[in-house]
Amino acid sequence: MSTGRTLPADFVRGTAPSVAVVGAGLGGLSAAVRLASLGAKVTVYEQQSLPGGKAGSETRGGYRFDTGPSLLTMPYVIERIFADAQADWTDYLRVEKLEVICNYFWQDGTRLHAYGDPERFAAEVEAKLGEPAEHVLDYLEYTRRIHEAASELFLWNSLHDRRTYLSRLFWSRIWRLGRIDAMRTMHSANASFFRDPRLVQLFDRYATYNGSSPYRTPATLNIIPFVEYVEGGYAVNGGIHALPRALERFAGELGVDIRYGERVDRIVTEARRGRRGSRVRGVEVGARFVPADVVVSNVDVSVTYPQLLADERSKQLRRYRSFEPSSSGLVFYWGIRGRFPELTVNNILFGSDYEAEFRALFDERRCPSDPTIYVNITSKVTPSDAPDDGENWFILVNAPYVDGQDWASESARMREIVIRRVSTTLVDARSVEGMIEEEGVMTPEDIARRTMSYRGALYGISSNSRLAAFARHPNRSPDYASLYFCGGSTHPGGGMPLAMLSGRIAADLIRYDHA
Repeated sequence: MSTGRTLPADFVRGTAPSVAVVGAGLGGLSAAVRLASLGAKVTVYEQQSLPGGKAGSETRGGYRFDTGPSLLTMPYVIERIFADAQADWTDYLRVEKLEVICNYFWQDGTRLHAYGDPERFAAEVEAKLGEPAEHVLDYLEYTRRIHEAASELFLWNSLHDRRTYLSRLFWSRIWRLGRIDAMRTMHSANASFFRDPRLVQLFDRYATYNGSSPYRTPATLNIIPFVEYVEGGYAVNGGIHALPRALERFAGELGVDIRYGERVDRIVTEARRGRRGSRVRGVEVGARFVPADVVVSNVDVSVTYPQLLADERSKQLRRYRSFEPSSSGLVFYWGIRGRFPELTVNNILFGSDYEAEFRALFDERRCPSDPTIYVNITSKVTPSDAPDDGENWFILVNAPYVDGQDWASESARMREIVIRRVSTTLVDARSVEGMIEEEGVMTPEDIARRTMSYRGALYGISSNSRLAAFARHPNRSPDYASLYFCGGSTHPGGGMPLAMLSGRIAADLIRYDHA
């Protein structure tokens, strides 16, 4: 299907490359769109029956659930992905800026609306927690300085390509790098701004956006509150899964061939004559060899090397696995027959001892006994996601990466805890269990199997050390010519906008290498 646009043919030397993309996650789809708009012939192979990877969709009875990410930030990344191909993203996707980004509930009975407007949010904090509003505004100004120092340089460009360090952008930003606050932990930085431990806990929560502990991850990650509170948080009409569906539709219009239910079993390589290392020749799908000039892996690098390349000895694999995996998640899907006006699209019910929660996750390798509980209800924005008198609850509890747990018993134990906590937190203390009409569960083992994520880690490696935050796998393979990587295990990191940027970075490296 033609879009009616005249697109640039950027692969000017000879024939444009044929590209095989392994995985139709947000990174793989973004790379496919970018490459197709530049004239490449792109085929995407996806083992599941739908796009999105972790950003999938599941229906149970009359209830539809997103299976992964739930809050959209940095919508200008989506805008840029489409604009690169001369398209308007709003023709494919509708989003809604949230007046209340999240409702927070503490066990002492405190409730707080996290408004998307910084001034209003600061006033709410002062009214509910007694923390002066100027402390919040000073903190958001501090997060702005981190964003200005790090965002454009580190998120939009390859950190493993020499052109980045020869660019005007690098030399214009290098003097600001001292502002990224890499020497403190997120928790110590947050505790220096606020006297109320509940507010420290609120901002410490953003370490979980890339599966890390606020007591270990560098304060550089305090860039995330700026993105959410100053730039805004958004809901997607139709749920987050509408985003990969929009990319799927646009990719099809650009001529990308997306093949669902086709698992890539091997990335085929050959030695390069007279040169060190190997180069890719294509992919093996079932018993069929499909030649390709370029391969882009949207699969976790810790899975790509041993399973797709049969390369257990790779230095890159050993280096990557030396870092601690990120946390995973235990998800409950509940179709609730009833309405809860005190809940909004995004809701957090905090545990009482945050430090103990992260010790359980990363030291003891178990689900916390007093967990923080996240409840996402997309039917608050998209009513068709649930019956008229119901709500679709996606409930996430932070969980350790797969390390020998008995997930049947662990999920049963956590279900009881979640039901008890949610029931006692709501306004009229209604028992939620009797209102569950449809139910499902997704464990870290399920995540590992469905999305080929190493040990079920949601974000590849954690950022639980100063180096790990900057040590994600490069988007261009240093060992295999014409092999590129995208997705949450690669630079610039996990989360929807960063996964999309990883695909764009990989595509631009291919453009440079093969033009």
